[in-house]
Amino acid sequence: MKAAQEKIMTGAFAEALDIAGPFLDAEPEHGEALYMTAVCQRYLGRLDDAQDALDRLKTAQPEFGRAWQEEGHLQRAKGRNENALQAYARACQHNPALTASWAAQSDILMALGRTGEAGQARAQGERVAGLPKPVVAVMHHLYEGRLIRAETLCRNFLKANPRHVEAMRLLAEIGVRFNVTDDAEILLENAQAFEPDNIQVRLDYIQVLRKRQKFAAALEQARALLERDPDSPVFLSHYAIEAMQTGDYETALSAFDRVLEKIPGDPATLTSRGHALKTAGESEKAVASYKAALASQPEHTDAWYALANLKTYRFDDGELAAMLAQAENAALSHTQRIHLSFALGKAHEDREDFESAFAAYARGNDLKRRQTRYTSDQMEEELEAQKALCTPELFAAQSGKGHDDPAPIFIVGLPRAGSTLLEQILASHSQVDGTLELPNILSAAHSLRGRDRSDRTRYPRVLHEMDGDELAAMGRRYIEETAIHRKGAPFFTDKMPNNFRHIALIKLILPNAKIIDARRHPMACCFSGFKQLFAEGQEFTYGLEEIGRYYRAYAELMDHWDAVLPGEILRVIHEDVVDDIEAQVRRILDFCGLPFEQACVDFHKTRREVRTASSEQVRQPLYRSGLEQWKAFEPFLDPLKSALGPALTDWRRDHTQSNAA
Repeated sequence: MKAAQEKIMTGAFAEALDIAGPFLDAEPEHGEALYMTAVCQRYLGRLDDAQDALDRLKTAQPEFGRAWQEEGHLQRAKGRNENALQAYARACQHNPALTASWAAQSDILMALGRTGEAGQARAQGERVAGLPKPVVAVMHHLYEGRLIRAETLCRNFLKANPRHVEAMRLLAEIGVRFNVTDDAEILLENAQAFEPDNIQVRLDYIQVLRKRQKFAAALEQARALLERDPDSPVFLSHYAIEAMQTGDYETALSAFDRVLEKIPGDPATLTSRGHALKTAGESEKAVASYKAALASQPEHTDAWYALANLKTYRFDDGELAAMLAQAENAALSHTQRIHLSFALGKAHEDREDFESAFAAYARGNDLKRRQTRYTSDQMEEELEAQKALCTPELFAAQSGKGHDDPAPIFIVGLPRAGSTLLEQILASHSQVDGTLELPNILSAAHSLRGRDRSDRTRYPRVLHEMDGDELAAMGRRYIEETAIHRKGAPFFTDKMPNNFRHIALIKLILPNAKIIDARRHPMACCFSGFKQLFAEGQEFTYGLEEIGRYYRAYAELMDHWDAVLPGEILRVIHEDVVDDIEAQVRRILDFCGLPFEQACVDFHKTRREVRTASSEQVRQPLYRSGLEQWKAFEPFLDPLKSALGPALTDWRRDHTQSNAA
């Protein structure tokens, strides 16, 4: 590839094509080879061939900024400046370090008489061009997905330039992508101290605080920005979002309304406003807000998916026709197509057109999978390490050393397995605060992994090496960090499903915590996950084979926990809860050491904010109709059955034995 690049630099485009060709023969989706092919074909005047290579590249790597930049060059060569402008804008969206795209936008906008926008684009390009070359290189690596290379370069640059704010901001973004948000928070806090007027740093800082669920701190930062410029729609929007996260929906909705006074019909604001109304239980008003967003901008597909994600909403024939029309819109972005595909799946499913529904869901999952770096092999390797290293000897040596607070009740498992229902049942009890999917255990696990990413088993191996003070301090820190989500009850729930991977860590740092495994029939659970577009995380759901292998690995790991921690985990089968709610409520409360309360059986009457995809469902009485929805799609689910293997038939295994008490 280096040789091909050198040929391109000297103008030997035909020779570069000869070099790149074998790459594409061996690997038809090879990104760099497709990109070089498109460049060479354009310079050779073969515009149709260039377009073919670009279309293949954008399909394989839809967020590859240089592909969109080359699309811009190609559209300009064809004399289609409006198309070129859109392509350059998308290039900068995916990689803001592309100075050629900023310059091209400026030129086209100036020719169109849009001088203000032209000046903004030119200023953005000049800002990037003025950065040190190593920082620009970091940007390219970061935005093209080479995170480890980006991190190495950025750290080396910061060693020599420890107060370079843009490099600090980039390293923080790399940390967020690695989910090391504690480091990102520290970096941005320091960057903000160095440059208090750097608005982008402040906005990034707010987002990291929100990711760490430090909602009060994020709200304080958003309020400080708003005080700088009370009329700024951007600052008002951030303030509204942070107010919503703290549960102050009245303030959030008021702020959203102020944004809409300044930008009437803004679809993003109307959609965010709908999310706030939905979380607060105002379903009809949420629907109205989503529909207003679509009336303002029909291609705002986020609102189509928001309607579908209510679960209880049914699209009428006119709405289905409008979505199908949007599916033909060539200008939709990759993310817009993902939203639209999942919404279309719901619309077709409600009409019992299961073949069209599955095709839409499969298309959405395929598109989404291209945005992720998830591999089943890596996940299985991680879970195998938990089994290999979290042994009876570990618990014999380390048990009882952690923080003794009994308050947490962890609900683990897979998403769409009924965990929100269990949380709602427990949160209906007078002694339990329902919180949300707290990231604190995941963050603690990340911190134990250390910086050497080549040492794949440092965590959980390090659990053998920690002393009692360290374990207790980590447990105490979890209690302190999660206190903001509690409202004074002696117990609280944490329903982060992925915590099943870290049960050893939980029981060592919080030995008196309760753990409930929410489990559901594998076909029902996995297909429900396959139909769901998650806000973030849960990358294993975007493929039938991937989610099947994940469920199987989860069940096997839970078998391991049952063996090494007998009696410490309560398995609750979703189908059993639906069949006999009172018996299961009594069983759950007994396990948690709580007295029976009828409100837990009448959970759907409890008024509280629910932020997961099941928010509308848990506000209704239980119904059996959802248990076997997957069967209508059974003809398409052979890859899932194959991936599940033995978990398909013995998914209840050890259920009666491990929880006989």
